[in-house]
Amino acid sequence: MDIPSYLRRLGRPDLLGAPATLETLTALHAAHVERVPYEVLDIWLGRPTGIDPAESAARIVSGRGGYCYHLNGAFAALATAMGFRVGRHVGGVHTADAPPAITGNHLVLTVELPEGRYLADLGLGDALHEPLPLAEGRYRQGPFEYGMRPSVVAPGGWRLEHDPSGSFAGMDFALEETEMSAFTAMHEHLTTSPESGFVRTAVVQRRDRAGVDNLRGLVLTRLGHGAHRTTLETAADYFAALADVFGLTLEDATEEEKALLWKRVHAAHQAWLNGTDPAVT
Repeated sequence: MDIPSYLRRLGRPDLLGAPATLETLTALHAAHVERVPYEVLDIWLGRPTGIDPAESAARIVSGRGGYCYHLNGAFAALATAMGFRVGRHVGGVHTADAPPAITGNHLVLTVELPEGRYLADLGLGDALHEPLPLAEGRYRQGPFEYGMRPSVVAPGGWRLEHDPSGSFAGMDFALEETEMSAFTAMHEHLTTSPESGFVRTAVVQRRDRAGVDNLRGLVLTRLGHGAHRTTLETAADYFAALADVFGLTLEDATEEEKALLWKRVHAAHQAWLNGTDPAVT
């Protein structure tokens, strides 16, 4: 783990050598969600990714983001290298029209601290800005409120309830610890199946203290402070939004790859407008 490079990517080189405290964890968590976007663009670029934490960390240091297996996997490696006691857990994110379940579609992290055990989750896109204690209650972070309570589908586990304005209803997870290999099959499904939301919609999200920026296809929205909604009409607008709002300059992509990305995202947007299947082709 190249800790100095990772911390520079987060804009927090001052945390090098910092003690493994709640204050440090909170600073790392906030910097990570603000500087490293939740994104699935490699699916739309036609480039498969793995979920090895070292590979994910290298992609993040190079300027890219990822989804939960990448973001939480890399963060677990970083936090462990900085002296934190981190646990990986199998979780399940669900929308309002689906029941809670431990599906394995989410990698969850917990961190043991003298103050107690905390949920540290960089991979929920539009959710947490800072860690939450594993203690039943309601918690406000900026304009959003979250609930934490024992899970009814994972005995001994916990459930995070998202703010009503969020992109999903809740996330349950078991407290048994696991390895990254537990997510290999679901990663394959999420990145290749026509039924996967990642294959059907090119999602990019970034959380900050005052709200969340959300790009789904060509529709850019802001929730919280500065709320707005706009449709990106041109390739220039799309790539400018990726760079200016999410910090994604895609320097690792060729011009041909970026042209293919725009073609696919634009076609999916038109299919969505027409009420037809928007899956990537």
